[in-house]
Amino acid sequence: MAQRRRYLPIAEHGLIGDLRTAALVGTDGTIDWYCCPRFDAPSVFASILDAERGGSFALTADAPARSKQFYFPDTNVLITRFFTDDGVGEVQDFMPITGDPRAAAGRHRLIRRVLCVRGSIPFRARVAPRFDYARQPHTVRLTDRATMFESEVLSLALTATVPIERDGPDVTASFKLLEGESAVFALDRIGDDIAPRGCPHAEAERELAATVAFWRRWLSASRYRGRWRETVHRSALTLKLLTYAPTGAIVAAPTASLPEQVGGERNWDYRYAWIRDAAFCVYALLRLGFTSEAESFMTFLTEHATLRGNGPAGPLQIMYGIDGRTDLPETELTHLEGYRGSTPVHIGNAAADQLQLDIYGALIDSIYLYDKWGQPISSDHWDAVCALVYWVCDHWNQPDEGVWETRGGRKNFLYSRLMCWVAIERAIRMARRRGLPADLPYWLQTRDAIYQQIMRRGWSPVRKAFVQHEDGDVLDAAVLMMPLAKFISPTDPKWLATLDALTADLVSDSLVYRYDPAASPDGLRGEEGTFSICSFWYVEALARAGRLDEARLAFEKMLTYANHLGLYAEQIGRTGEQQGNFPQAFTHLALISAAFNLDRALG
Repeated sequence: MAQRRRYLPIAEHGLIGDLRTAALVGTDGTIDWYCCPRFDAPSVFASILDAERGGSFALTADAPARSKQFYFPDTNVLITRFFTDDGVGEVQDFMPITGDPRAAAGRHRLIRRVLCVRGSIPFRARVAPRFDYARQPHTVRLTDRATMFESEVLSLALTATVPIERDGPDVTASFKLLEGESAVFALDRIGDDIAPRGCPHAEAERELAATVAFWRRWLSASRYRGRWRETVHRSALTLKLLTYAPTGAIVAAPTASLPEQVGGERNWDYRYAWIRDAAFCVYALLRLGFTSEAESFMTFLTEHATLRGNGPAGPLQIMYGIDGRTDLPETELTHLEGYRGSTPVHIGNAAADQLQLDIYGALIDSIYLYDKWGQPISSDHWDAVCALVYWVCDHWNQPDEGVWETRGGRKNFLYSRLMCWVAIERAIRMARRRGLPADLPYWLQTRDAIYQQIMRRGWSPVRKAFVQHEDGDVLDAAVLMMPLAKFISPTDPKWLATLDALTADLVSDSLVYRYDPAASPDGLRGEEGTFSICSFWYVEALARAGRLDEARLAFEKMLTYANHLGLYAEQIGRTGEQQGNFPQAFTHLALISAAFNLDRALG
């Protein structure tokens, strides 16, 4: 019980951000994850990874209280309400976006606006930054204008409309608000060319109104009018929050080392742009009508993550830094205890050096969709696509680490073969539709060879199912993408048999496991939960197979596993708890796709 009081459940958080970085705000009013000024910058607050040493910004009712969280409708402004015996108060958390988010690169701020809406209520605050993942000391300086937290790597200025007191390396505030009164805390990044500034009540109100207007204006472009509009729009808003505006990169998640199993070692840093995740994001956003996000991602690929030469893992890495950098060394932070004792705590990600052949299919599919629904790609883009397709034609038939980034050795994964087929097939479609130059006989021959090999060696007569890797008999939920990628008819007898086998072995109350680590060792100890993206793939596969009642029930069940704000982590544990990095882009984009296709099937 003591540990549960020290660490909120992962799901007991909301996310705020400004298209550069993000922060997790707990239902108790504590910001316990925040990196400044970028997603991949060292943390300032990381008490979610170490309750004692990580640092946090607590702002809560100073009396016994119940709390509830919700988003200001159609925005990413988060409101945490506190209900006490004497009154009701709320904290409005947001990062201002008042104009073009790609401009004003140096300015970054986080605002916490506190209000008493009924009666009276006492509040307390503690601002305890721990710079550079709690590795860098800092000084505290109180001036007339602000409280200055200064370290070698970063300096922040805290302004407040209530008195602040110093407490060692931290500052605190205790104050009482009557009905209609408010207080404001603003945390600003400062530097040589960025001076601290105050944040009086009127300015906070203006920036709140401008930020609300930005998010509502952005969401108004959505074309989705289906049955699950509120749920889909929350997923879209979350995906937009995970976008790094200066480059168009989309991070897989804004967090690092939240465990896939509490107490286990499956803890990774997801604050990077995975080619696979970002390409699926483009698909989901295009479905909703957000073409500018697709265009920004295409720009990111062109300017930052394009062909880097033929290294051992091919011309593309599986992931890049949000600025396009390729060097993402993985290190352990041994001084942090990890979420509820889950170690090691990782930053960086060694999977960047893996060979994962499926990324070529995801990437070229996203380019195909953008060319079809967005803008026709340029001749330079087509030259890059051709170079990738020729590389795939020459290298598809080799083992790799696979879509799940296993660390148990390379295998001939069916999913990797499938997505190599997608890469070539989508390029053929573009060439034919646009009349673009291509070596179609060679491409067609290779595409068909991949198809025949999957059908011959990826099908298990014993399991009566398509399996994880060639000539094996282990099931893998990744094969759910076969009909979604239009490789096989969703009503083909072999596919329906596979769907039945997956349902029997990997599905638990609509929740889908990726695979069984005992049957297919992945090089890591411990178990994991069900993988939420696979659960939404399962919904879509059922819908495409015409099993609409099963699909709708599975979808509605999955919605009950979201947190109170409609957010999903990577995985769901045995008792319904959220596990892994949070919130995860992969899951939300799969939700959008499943909702879109289920709506269409239901009519």
